[in-house]
Parts: sequence; structure tokens; C-alpha cells
Amino acid sequence: MKRWLPFLKSDPTVAVIRLSGVIGTQGRGALNDATLGPVIEKAFAKGKPAAVALELNSPGGSPVQSSLIGARIRRLAAEKDIPVIAFVEDVAASGGYWLAAAADEIYADASSVVGSIGVISASFGVHEFIKEHGVERRVYTAGKSKSMLDPFRPENPEDVARLKTLLEDIHTNFIDHIKDRRGDKLPEDLDLFTGEIWLARRAQELGLLDGIGHLLPVLKDRFGDKVKLRRYGVRRGLMSRFGMQMVQDAVHGIEERAAFARFGL
Repeated sequence: MKRWLPFLKSDPTVAVIRLSGVIGTQGRGALNDATLGPVIEKAFAKGKPAAVALELNSPGGSPVQSSLIGARIRRLAAEKDIPVIAFVEDVAASGGYWLAAAADEIYADASSVVGSIGVISASFGVHEFIKEHGVERRVYTAGKSKSMLDPFRPENPEDVARLKTLLEDIHTNFIDHIKDRRGDKLPEDLDLFTGEIWLARRAQELGLLDGIGHLLPVLKDRFGDKVKLRRYGVRRGLMSRFGMQMVQDAVHGIEERAAFARFGL
């Protein structure tokens, strides 16, 4: 009966968006703006929630996808005047922390791993291997930098210098985002942007977190024991489990496992 009487106050509802996995464009479980966009839009739009909670567990990934997802969250939060609260599970590192910083407040378990505010690029050089096996590499380009960092050729110092410039520029974007979102909470005399990671209590002392806490207890404390959770996530079709998609998912699973393993998880 209460639902038909607008003058009766209903119990508050919090929309919960699960963001779990590596951030990127490949793999069935990857987090990216194309797949998450409709989910995030729906979470903010349906029924004017009292808040949007981000259930976050990510070791990072693509800086561009991190930025796109974070920007979408901030845009909708501002347009609809809805607070956003992030809850870190195992890890919010690198791009994962970029997403956490899109929230107005960040909470974590005492043993959660937080930070890694840096940028990395890794590859292999196999030119000696193919040389030993009599393989001749043939590459033709228009533009001297078109084959930059070709793993089948010896490393070129000029290419390395260009890559480092790119990494520094991305790092600057990352730092600007964190300062914009957390600036007044960060200590002025410490460099937190070295790629270092911390457990939650130390991260809280450094201003990277707002508290130690889990999703339901914090939300009940904030909105009352009768708070309702409305969960949102990407749904997977049955046919996506077969064929080439299965192969892609297997590869993505290995890459994701390696990403989490960097943090001992």
C-alpha cells in the first residue's frame, strides 16, 4: 500500500555497481566503458537512489578505460546530485584506484591493497632468439617511428626515450586526477605517486582512504537498518561461453590472474 502513497516516506535505496577484474577492452570479464556504460547509467537513473556504491576489486589496466569509466561516474553523480561511495575488496591499485578516486568516499577492508599510482609498460625482446634460429625479420614502414619498440629488433634508445615521455604524460594525468579528487586529504610533504602500494590503515593515514569498513555495515550506519540494495552488473549471454570467445576468455583469465598476482592475491 505504501508504494502508492507518495506522502509516505519509503526506505532508502542504494545502487551497487560491481567493478571486479582487469580494466581493458579484451576478455569477457574485462572492465571497460563500452560494457559498463549502460550499467552505470541505469544505476544512477533508476528510482533516484540515496547513493551509488562501487563494489571494487581491480589491479588496474588501461588508463584510458579507467579515465572513461571514472569520468562517466563523476558526470552522472554531478548531474543527478547523488553521492558515490567506493568499497575496496582485495585490491584497488593503479587503474583500480583511479576508479576508487571517482567516488566521494573510499572505504576498504583492513587488509585491502591500495595505491600503485604509477604507469608501467612491459614487453619482451626476442631478436637474439630469432637470429639464433635463422629467422630473418622483414619490416617496411613509411615514417621512422612506425616500428617503434618492435620486439623482434634490438632496442633503440630513441624509441625508449619516446616511450618514457608517453608514460610520464600518462602518469601526470593520473596524478592530476588523484589530486583533483583527494587533494585536500593528501599530505603535502609526501610523494604518493611513486607506484608504491599500502594496506588500508596506512592508506587511510596517507589520505588515500576515508575509513576501514565493509559495504553493508557502512551503508546501514549511513542510511539506516532498512536500507535496500539494488545491484547492477554486466550480464553474460550463454552463447558467449563457446567458440572463439572461450579461447579469448581463457587468455584473459591468465592475464587477469597474473595482474592480481602482482599484489600477492
